[in-house]
Amino acid sequence: MPNNADNAAHTGRFAPSPSGDLHLGNLRTALLAWLFARSTGRRFVVRVEDLDRVRPGAQQRQLDDLAAIGLDWDGDVVHQSARLPLYDAAITRLHRAGLTYECFCTRKEILEAAAAPHAPAGAYPGTCRNLTPEERDERRAGGRPPAIRLRAGTDTFTVHDELHGHYTGTVDDLVLRRGDGIPAYNLAVVVDDAAQGIDQVVRGDDLLSSAPRQAYLAGLLDLPAPTYAHVPLALNSDGKRLAKRDGAVTLADQQALGRTPADVLSVLASSLGLAAEGETVTVEQLLDRWDPRTLPREPWIFPS
Repeated sequence: MPNNADNAAHTGRFAPSPSGDLHLGNLRTALLAWLFARSTGRRFVVRVEDLDRVRPGAQQRQLDDLAAIGLDWDGDVVHQSARLPLYDAAITRLHRAGLTYECFCTRKEILEAAAAPHAPAGAYPGTCRNLTPEERDERRAGGRPPAIRLRAGTDTFTVHDELHGHYTGTVDDLVLRRGDGIPAYNLAVVVDDAAQGIDQVVRGDDLLSSAPRQAYLAGLLDLPAPTYAHVPLALNSDGKRLAKRDGAVTLADQQALGRTPADVLSVLASSLGLAAEGETVTVEQLLDRWDPRTLPREPWIFPS
């Protein structure tokens, strides 16, 4: 697939899903993505990943929150829902190369099969990989719409991450298009990153295991894989991912407590070792102080 970039190359991005308001952990990751991009002379774009759950008004609130703490971005906000032909073209290319197959498994069947002793952790075990035409016809007759999976040619792939070094992770027969016809996350981000000229991906380290799958898929599509930096998450006091139930975790929550966006930026900067506690800073000042080598490698425990 040719890389007809929407924008100039050398670009970083933040790609939220409009399923709700951003919490402070999300804003912290967005700040890091902005710092990584701007400090290396890259453009910075926002892409709304709206192929799944969309809550009315969430996108605008997210954009407003990013702007409120001082982040800016280049060009128009891109929506995945407007890019379906790109995903279809990628799947068609893989299909013509003999690299796809139909999968009729339910989520429960996949979980049960993946829990078998011989299955790599978190990997699809290939249940439908070698169905005969008769077996596929039988499953179609049952009325279950198939997902489309990649016929992967490797079990593992290695990427380089700026924070984690060389990381080798599992590659399985990942879903390209879900049974409901929606393009899958791993396919969409690979296609979008290449089309937008994104060569630097900064995101939470909970997604580190996705990077080998995505980089491998990019190679199959003759697309360049970006460089990666998977940054530590924000956690609650129990060591779990920060969530709405953990108290005043959104910018609006903080403002209701009398804290300004500048106050929140100060907290985020302090958590990154870029500001003293309570110090008033701007993102421009943080950019001057930024050195990824000093980024804390441990999760940030949100002070609830």
